Amino acid sequence: MKVTEHFAKAKGETLISFEVLPPLKGGKMKSIFDVLDPLMEFKPPFIDVTYHREEYIYQKNPNGYYEKTSIRKRPGTVGICAAIMHRYGVDAVPHLICGGFTREDTENALIDLNFLNINNVLAIRGDARQFDGRFIPEEGGHSYSVDLVKQIAAMNCGQYLDSNIENGAQTNFCIGIAGYPEKHFESPNFKTDLRYTKAKIEAGADYIVTQMFFDNKCFFEYLQSCTEMGINVPIVPGLKPLTKLYQLKSLPRMFYVNMPDELVREAEKIKNEKDATELGIEWCIAQSKELKAAGVPCLHYYTMGDTDTIRRIVEAVY
Repeated sequence: MKVTEHFAKAKGETLISFEVLPPLKGGKMKSIFDVLDPLMEFKPPFIDVTYHREEYIYQKNPNGYYEKTSIRKRPGTVGICAAIMHRYGVDAVPHLICGGFTREDTENALIDLNFLNINNVLAIRGDARQFDGRFIPEEGGHSYSVDLVKQIAAMNCGQYLDSNIENGAQTNFCIGIAGYPEKHFESPNFKTDLRYTKAKIEAGADYIVTQMFFDNKCFFEYLQSCTEMGINVPIVPGLKPLTKLYQLKSLPRMFYVNMPDELVREAEKIKNEKDATELGIEWCIAQSKELKAAGVPCLHYYTMGDTDTIRRIVEAVY
């Protein structure tokens, strides 16, 4: 079932979803099940599976020289999605990224997903590689997520890259995209970022999942701004609890989010990590309850492998 169909079926009830990170290459599928097994009692209708761009490593050759080699540290998103659907009987949402993929690579991945009856995808550009300084697309790949959305929407109409394909099979993907209540860090301003978002909706995107935020006021203002911009698709808030004191500085630096002054002041009183986790849980519970009361279609939790923390939050909210 499509994500948007789940929203429609819920008839105004706030659903719940979780996002998991694939294990590092050489890891086991059990690590995913260990995260999800304790959370499935909350009956999420779908699970997101992230994907990360390849990175470069330097390997020493027998001649003593170092060779720059590309490696995908967390492969297996398609297989993980299939395993999740088989084990739990819920829909899986693989993340598709621009970085590291040609348009043909993307088309082939979409064909595989379609054959596996995986009908939901989250289309995002993805981050720059660690030492690139800026996003550099793969040769023959997409530079912007709007172009990725267009490719997926074209396949939904039976249009493939090979112009010789006539009467191509139409896929049936529900397309999600990312939204930024505090704007994407590369956008020159908030309104420009909204225009980019609207362009993706016009290109065929069906719903939005937001970047994490810690101030619900930012999210509600974002909803209002989207409405004023003519963006009328479901918008799902993405949530992650603060669990460590160092995250007060690391999360704003890594994800370009603002920490509310009230949260910062409370965190400054804390002397140990246990109390920091408790504060983060309490704050996320309060966020979740307010968002749920406001009638958001779904609460989307970034698990980051921290099952116990997410479970405590969801138990308090649902």
